[in-house]
Amino acid sequence: MTDPIISRDSPEPVVTADDPIPAPLNRIPTPVAPAPDILRCAYMELVVTDLAASRAFYVDVLDLIVTEEDENTVYLRSFEEFIHHNLVLRKGPVAAVAAFAYRVRSPHDLDLAVAFYEELGCRVERRAEGFTTGIGDSVRVEDPLGFPYEFFYDVAHVERLSWRYDLYTPGALVRLDHFNQVTPDVPRAVAYMEDLGFRVTEDIQDEHGTTYAAWMRRKPTVHDTAMTGGDGPRMHHVAFATHEKHNIIAICDKLGALRRSDAIERGPGRHGVSNAFYLYLRDPDGHRIEIYTQDYYTGDPDNPVVTWDVHDNQRRDWWGNPVVPSWYTDASPVLDLDGELQPVVARTEDSEMEVTIGADGFSYTRKDDEAHGFKLGNTL
Repeated sequence: MTDPIISRDSPEPVVTADDPIPAPLNRIPTPVAPAPDILRCAYMELVVTDLAASRAFYVDVLDLIVTEEDENTVYLRSFEEFIHHNLVLRKGPVAAVAAFAYRVRSPHDLDLAVAFYEELGCRVERRAEGFTTGIGDSVRVEDPLGFPYEFFYDVAHVERLSWRYDLYTPGALVRLDHFNQVTPDVPRAVAYMEDLGFRVTEDIQDEHGTTYAAWMRRKPTVHDTAMTGGDGPRMHHVAFATHEKHNIIAICDKLGALRRSDAIERGPGRHGVSNAFYLYLRDPDGHRIEIYTQDYYTGDPDNPVVTWDVHDNQRRDWWGNPVVPSWYTDASPVLDLDGELQPVVARTEDSEMEVTIGADGFSYTRKDDEAHGFKLGNTL
């Protein structure tokens, strides 16, 4: 086993050439079959219990575009999207996630997805007509971590509204940026995702080598999905991007004006991890939505990996602002291919919330600094 990358003398954060995450003890076998060529995260299917309330939140408050709808389903997209949808709201009895959907490079990649997951012994279902309106031939799987993944290529094209400034609002959401998944064993999840073709861009560890989270990408941004350590499988959040920081401030102002500020769970602020400006919201069912902007390019083959100390107060919020406990504990359940809730497995390693409540003074701002400030952890 290699020495932990985090130590008393390590920089803040640590930058390396390769993935520094320790090898898992119970690795998922690497298939002989090649992985499908994934382009990007493309849409999420959410089950919601009150379709009208959810539609009002996503359309009237967040200004997503309705592509199509019926009495049970609403198909939404962002302003710059040209495929049929980025978010599906489907009425159901229990709020949950039905699919994390990725677009692949070609129809042939669906054949590769079937072979890849069948070799892993996963349940696989393929539908030529697709699982949702607007999407053609698709493959859905219950992946080795318990998440419902979808892969598709064929999709209906719709008008890209990039030039429709008559429709733009101050808080316009312009594209789907990423997913975030909660799973008990982050190194195990990372190794499997690397077999699927993802690359680590950033992660959080401690001086013992415990890995608390990892950010992984296919498109050249910080991530298409992240693996967050916790009881899982669950969905931590789905994120939409704005063009600039002021768009996020406008969303906060709108929520205040509508007397819906209680939808704001955390932020606005700037992450240390990813360097992005952020805002976390909770929809009427409690599903967490991140509004996100201005991370960085990661597309070069030698893009370095950034590792943060779990005790660094600036990793989750660059300004050192607190992380509310619900952000660590709450997440949405996920469904199997029959629409039943997947059982949740407890994390056995240390939890990030137990070792440090985010960025509120229980951890350090400067290593070996003996000065005590006014943050909560120093005043209790």
